[in-house]
Amino acid sequence: MDARVRTDHSLSTTLVLSRSEVEGLVTMAEVVAEVETAFADISNGIAAQPAAVAMSLASSTAAFLAMPALADRQGLAVIKLLADIPDNAARDLAVQRSVIALVSQTTGAPLAIFHGQIPTRIRTAATSAVGTRHLSRPDSRVLGLVGAGALAVEHIRSHLEVRPIERVRVWSRTRATVSRFIERIGREFPGLEVEGAESPREVFAGSDIVCTLTPSREPVVEGAWFKPGLHINAVGAPPRPDHREIDSAGMARARIVLDSIPMAMHDSGDLLLALADGAITKEQAMTELGDVVTGKAPGRTSPEDITLFNSVGLAIQDLAICNLMLERAREKGLGQEIDLSA
Repeated sequence: MDARVRTDHSLSTTLVLSRSEVEGLVTMAEVVAEVETAFADISNGIAAQPAAVAMSLASSTAAFLAMPALADRQGLAVIKLLADIPDNAARDLAVQRSVIALVSQTTGAPLAIFHGQIPTRIRTAATSAVGTRHLSRPDSRVLGLVGAGALAVEHIRSHLEVRPIERVRVWSRTRATVSRFIERIGREFPGLEVEGAESPREVFAGSDIVCTLTPSREPVVEGAWFKPGLHINAVGAPPRPDHREIDSAGMARARIVLDSIPMAMHDSGDLLLALADGAITKEQAMTELGDVVTGKAPGRTSPEDITLFNSVGLAIQDLAICNLMLERAREKGLGQEIDLSA
């Protein structure tokens, strides 16, 4: 899991990268490796991942999340501003939008500014794959997806890097969405068997690993569906304490691993609502993935364990992927160089 320090901190300009310019710059295998290293760095104390700062006003339903991180390995700091704006759905705009700034830890110089959509999508799927690598059964072959958007496509891509996936089961609220998804997967991953499910319950019935990828406020997943040996990546619910995909019974049935305790205790409705219901105690949710990666904490302890990785998303993941993207963009001459000090 070694990672090189890549960024040239002597540069005086800031590279601005658009959405189209970062698409296709890095491979999923590279991002999985970098994200796994980032989790280990948190565990080893050479990266700082504080809780995000949430901001909202009574004047609207919009919420803004300022997400920072700091890493010695790359010599970088990052700040991501994530906007969650439900009213954007009626405007035919993305509900979640973000911008990422990468800054030199050595000089404080702003090195790059990124459109956040593509980095966020890829690093989120890579993070789930790291959770799967360390928590699922090694012989897991059936991947279940609750949700069939672009993030689901990336979850297939990332899981093929860490497990011998042979079949995918997918559910979405509309059959048309599932049909389009299956058609796309057939083009991008020929030979992979993909089938639609009539309900989330049906996804769970036939899967070894399930990734929940919906923007749900109310639970779409019931713990009664969990079978021994299952691994769940709970990913989709927006980072708000009143949003969740997994019901309290599901949280109670699983061995819970968090990406970050401070972040989850601040933003994870899956966790906070289960605590409020009395279904779990804080002591049941005190394991971070980084400590599992480094061997400081156990992950799966038996083939029968039900494991659940509660992923709210961390800025250290953005730092890891954006560092890769910045190196590639400079190699390819992409982006616009701006001297902000001029």
